[in-house]
Amino acid sequence: MAALLSQKFVRTIRFASKILTVMRKIVVLFMALFCVHAGITQGILVNKLRNETSRTIKKEADTSRWNWKRGGLMSFNLAQGSLSNWASGGDNFSLTVNGYFNYFFFFRKDRHSWDNNVDINLGFVQSTSLGSRKNDDRFDYLSKYGYKMDTLGKWYLSTLFNFRSQFFDGYTFSKNVGDFSSSFLSPAYFILSVGFDYKPTGNLSLFISPLTSRSTVISNKKLSDKGVYGVPAGSHSLNEIGAFVTLNYSNSIAKNILYKGRIDLFSNYQNHPKNVDIFMTNLFSFKINRFFSATYSLDMIYDDDIRLFGPNNTSPGMQTKSLIGIGFLKPLNVRKVKYN
Repeated sequence: MAALLSQKFVRTIRFASKILTVMRKIVVLFMALFCVHAGITQGILVNKLRNETSRTIKKEADTSRWNWKRGGLMSFNLAQGSLSNWASGGDNFSLTVNGYFNYFFFFRKDRHSWDNNVDINLGFVQSTSLGSRKNDDRFDYLSKYGYKMDTLGKWYLSTLFNFRSQFFDGYTFSKNVGDFSSSFLSPAYFILSVGFDYKPTGNLSLFISPLTSRSTVISNKKLSDKGVYGVPAGSHSLNEIGAFVTLNYSNSIAKNILYKGRIDLFSNYQNHPKNVDIFMTNLFSFKINRFFSATYSLDMIYDDDIRLFGPNNTSPGMQTKSLIGIGFLKPLNVRKVKYN
């Protein structure tokens, strides 16, 4: 019996070592990519828009003069297309409307920091062949508390909470036939994590956690009975324990061109830990004048538990969403408050 327990213990140690090795390679890869990019753009001045809308706190000259800082961004994009006697085919008419809202509020005092960020995306498309449907729907709230561990303010012992879901019903389409696939709080993702937050610069933040709880909620009974998003049929929630990494980056990559990105990686210790779940958002903003800009966004999601794709709609797949448009852009006024 003792020999059997010893063998199990050794296998457990080896398994945990493999997980940490995989997560370390992932972190090193993305740190290298972003460091290269940051080096290329080091000499470019960061415009005011980036300072007002970045997800992570900025190294400002007057950080000692405020405790609370809040601001955000609103944008509204419109794209329209029409065809007449077009030999290559296509929709005679199409109209796409997309809206984006961001709001942040930060707190700083002594060694304590508290960052909060809300992102809301809504989109709608109307075309002659496919009718009307949504093409974007996301609510994302991120809250992160940190305690500064070093004198330079680059390492924080942190806790992180993230909630992500949508507002309206969603459908997957095959041959223009819609299949009900999602709804409000179906799915909803709750992440609670403890780890270390590394902030080498004002536009880069890397949070690493070896202990993270991720819950997937399916509140809709019809979807719950189908057993989707990894939640067993008939159940309304699934909890997973694993490792979590999130990287946030924003910078001005050229004159009047802003990039803002985020990538989340999650590995479930209990089920196929090498199948790392990915959630990635990318936003490029090409500023035209004070209120108007062209934007391009690219979102990618891979979750091995989301098996809605393939010939029989039973396989996982990389989900991608790409949107481009020209529209109104309004940064919200940044406000700072100092308390004694």
